[in-house]
Amino acid sequence: MPLTLRLLDHAELAVTLPDFSQLLTACVEAGASIGFMADLSPLRAEAFWTDIASQVERGDRLLWSARDTASGTLLGTVQLITGLPDNQPHRGDVAKLMVSPDARRRGVADALMAALESHARETGLRTLVLDTVTGSPAEALYRKRGWVEVGAVPDYALFPDGSPCSTTFFYKSLI
Repeated sequence: MPLTLRLLDHAELAVTLPDFSQLLTACVEAGASIGFMADLSPLRAEAFWTDIASQVERGDRLLWSARDTASGTLLGTVQLITGLPDNQPHRGDVAKLMVSPDARRRGVADALMAALESHARETGLRTLVLDTVTGSPAEALYRKRGWVEVGAVPDYALFPDGSPCSTTFFYKSLI
């Protein structure tokens, strides 16, 4: 699938908030445990992305988008949190890797992670960390990309339907 990957600034995100809100809602409706429950309202989704835009503007977070090159449809996104404590300027937290349910298993997540990891390496970050639902397809993707499991925490979070899920923590050294 031909993809266009972009590292967005806050203004680009602000004008495309509806696309990002629809992506978030679709992922939650498909059962993704990404911090929201099944009753996610459009206003809550938009408020989330408005907050992310302010963090991007402050330089505390980076945001990538993946769009279908032909149609321009938003297929996925991932974030890198860099606004960390003073003693962690060498580290970043990967957050909210989302791929539209209609675009899964087509390389979108892998392309987003490759872009994020490349940028992190180029900007001098040495260590990345993330967490994901234990046993999920995302977990398999991270292992394939060379991420190292730290461990799992049972009942760490909830799926959108309220059922509990375990979370596995990973790190990747970029040096």
